[in-house]
Amino acid sequence: MADLVVPFVTLAALEIILGIDNIIFISILSAKLPKEEQSVARRLGIGLAVGSRLLLLLSISFVIRLGESDVLSLFGNGLTGKDLILLGGGLFLIGKSTYEIHEKLEAVEHGGHGSASGVATMKAVLLQIILVDVVFSLDSVITAVGITDNMGVMVGAIVSAAAVMLFFANPVADFVDRHPTMKILALAFLILIGSLLMIEGWNPEAAHDLHLKNYVYFAMAFSFGVELLNMQFRKPDPVKLHNRPNKDAMSGD
Repeated sequence: MADLVVPFVTLAALEIILGIDNIIFISILSAKLPKEEQSVARRLGIGLAVGSRLLLLLSISFVIRLGESDVLSLFGNGLTGKDLILLGGGLFLIGKSTYEIHEKLEAVEHGGHGSASGVATMKAVLLQIILVDVVFSLDSVITAVGITDNMGVMVGAIVSAAAVMLFFANPVADFVDRHPTMKILALAFLILIGSLLMIEGWNPEAAHDLHLKNYVYFAMAFSFGVELLNMQFRKPDPVKLHNRPNKDAMSGD
C-alpha cells in the first residue's frame, strides 16, 4: 500500500505546484473577459488543462517517442519533438507575459468591451489557454512518468490536483486582481518559467544536471514571500492597472 501512497502524494503535490502556474495564466487571460464570463473561462481552462494531461497519459507511448529521436538540427544542436514543443511554449509564455505587462502599465485604457466581446473573446482566450496547457501538460506528464509507472496513481493524482485547482481558482484570481504588484510579479514568474522551458528544450541534460527547476521555484517562492511581507507592513492604496481586452481578442482572431 505504501508503494502506492507515497508516489500518489508526491505526484499530487507536484501537480498542484505545476497547476498554480496554469491558474495564474488562466486568471490573467480570463480577466480580459466581461465579469460574468470570467469564472466560466477559468473553469473551462482548468478543465482543458486536466483533459490534455489525461489524454497525454493515455497516449504515453507517443509522449515517450516525442523525446526519443531528433526531428531538427539547429546550430548543431539536435532537437526532438518534445524539445520543439518546450521551446515554442517558452517563447509564447515570454512574449505573451511581456505583452501583458506592457498592456497593463503602458497601454491607454478604453472603456467597455465592445459589441464583439462575448463568444469571440471567449474563443480567443480559450485558444491561448489551450496552447499553454499543452506545454504545461507535457511537462506534467513527463514528471509523472518519472515518479511512477502506475497509470491509476498518475490519473488519481492529476484528478486530485484538478479538484484543488478548481477550488482555489476563483480565490487566486480575485487575490491577483486585487493586488497590482502581485499581478506583475505573477507575469514575471511566467517569463521565468518560459525561460526555464526554453532551456529545457534546448539543453535538457544541462537543465536537469543544474537542477534549474529548484532554483526557479525557490526564487518564485522567495519573491512571493517578500511581496506578502510588503503587503502586510505597507498598505498604500493600490494603483489600477489597465485591463482592456486586446484587439485580437475582440475580433476573435
